[in-house]
Amino acid sequence: MKSHSILFVLGLLLLSSCSDFNKVVKSTDYEYKYKKGIEYYEAGEFVRSGTLFQELINIYRGTSRSDEIYYHYAMSMLGQKDYLMAAQYFRSLIREYPTSKHVEESQFMVGYCSYLMSPKVRLDQETTLNAIDALQLYINLYPFSEKVDEAHRLIDELRDKLVEKSFLSARLYYDFENYKAAVVALENSLKEYPDTRFREELMYMLLKSKYLLAVNSVEEKKEERLSNALDEYFAFVDEFPESKYRREAERFYEVTAKLLNYNTENVNSD
Repeated sequence: MKSHSILFVLGLLLLSSCSDFNKVVKSTDYEYKYKKGIEYYEAGEFVRSGTLFQELINIYRGTSRSDEIYYHYAMSMLGQKDYLMAAQYFRSLIREYPTSKHVEESQFMVGYCSYLMSPKVRLDQETTLNAIDALQLYINLYPFSEKVDEAHRLIDELRDKLVEKSFLSARLYYDFENYKAAVVALENSLKEYPDTRFREELMYMLLKSKYLLAVNSVEEKKEERLSNALDEYFAFVDEFPESKYRREAERFYEVTAKLLNYNTENVNSD
């Protein structure tokens, strides 16, 4: 019985709250709407604050309060997790009100919204690149801002996602045993991200790809490819002498060296 009473009271409060908000929406007192919008925003009621500020944008356009409304509408959209709309209005604020006190924060928020929209690593990473560019622009414009450290942290996180994306894309060719394409993709990944946390595995896959490409080559290409595989072996063991892949790398070396000696003997006999 007690639980039913509590639910009844909560229902009445909800109806009363909805009724109060409807009155605000229908009001033609825009100053009152603005104050209620701030009130809802500060209470974390972002759907309601967003509804009011969206209407007030056009009402107050060109006034001294306009940038405040843009800012609070963008923040309300952020609170609703509509990051695309939030970023759009942060950009509009920067463009239309360049002297606003909210410009610096809005510049950060453009990058932050893009960061929040960055997709899973296996998907297209254009949004991730946009987020990095926006956050780097913020750092360049406001190098002494208190949010610079956070911007750097977010960029590092986003770049790590690009590193993993590059690694997975390169490994895909390797997994499908397309070793010619794998060599190109693996070399590009290492060139683009030389400090990658996947460096040892990438270099091992590159060595194995070059080895398998070489031993399965037609005769006119075999010697050159074996030499490339041998060079890759030396680079790998020089950088990772204690690698867990060392034993298999040694096997590649032994076969490659033996085949090169055979080819060399054939060349010498000619």
